[in-house]
Amino acid sequence: MTMLETKPAKKSATKTTSSFVQNPIKNVQKELTKEQIHSIIAKRAAKEFKAGDIVTLGIGLPTLVADYVPQELNVVFQSENGLLGLGKSQSGDNIDPRIINAGGGYVEANIGACFYDSPMAFTMMRGGHIDATVLGALQVDEDGSLANWMIPNKFVPGMGGAMDLVVGAKHVVVVMEHLSKGQIKIVKKCDLPLTAYKEVNLIITERCAMKVTENGLLLTEINPMFTVQDIKDTVSADFTVSDELKYMEI
Repeated sequence: MTMLETKPAKKSATKTTSSFVQNPIKNVQKELTKEQIHSIIAKRAAKEFKAGDIVTLGIGLPTLVADYVPQELNVVFQSENGLLGLGKSQSGDNIDPRIINAGGGYVEANIGACFYDSPMAFTMMRGGHIDATVLGALQVDEDGSLANWMIPNKFVPGMGGAMDLVVGAKHVVVVMEHLSKGQIKIVKKCDLPLTAYKEVNLIITERCAMKVTENGLLLTEINPMFTVQDIKDTVSADFTVSDELKYMEI
């Protein structure tokens, strides 16, 4: 992957073990549309799966991930509303109104798909049969704890299956916009009600990807439109920069 030439960066308090460039990339527009943000995140999350994985996608942004997984990889998507063999999103004349994902969006059912009730869906999630799950979040902290189901003093329809998914899945990927109305979402400690404690393995935003390790957060990938300093300025969690830090595909 080609690295862009920049000037040396000033030292920062954040632990840095990489010689990766950290200064702004000249003449780059950092404003992204909502569609671009979601595309970058979903495309990156789709790289987390291996052939034959059974994957459950949360509602909202995570449902887009299925559109970026190559069909030949043979990943099997499960929807918590009772569909194993979830296909790509559908619109226009292609929709079958009987087939929806957990967020109510129209999808296709792949060849060999099966339908079942909620008890069976949650048995799969709680029983350790899900290889990976992709969920949205309000906050994730440096220990890998996740808050994604409620904001105090605001109406909450319910927590859904997030708690079951995060605890039951073998690999937990959080996908979310880097900031929410200017508010930091990758934090030192979650102050919203937790969904799960120390269960997240990977955080993906439109600006970066961070692994949750025994030694804390590790910055492994960065959007070339941003710099390490940009990331430091928009998270409150401590993190280390990987020696093998690379650019995300955008």
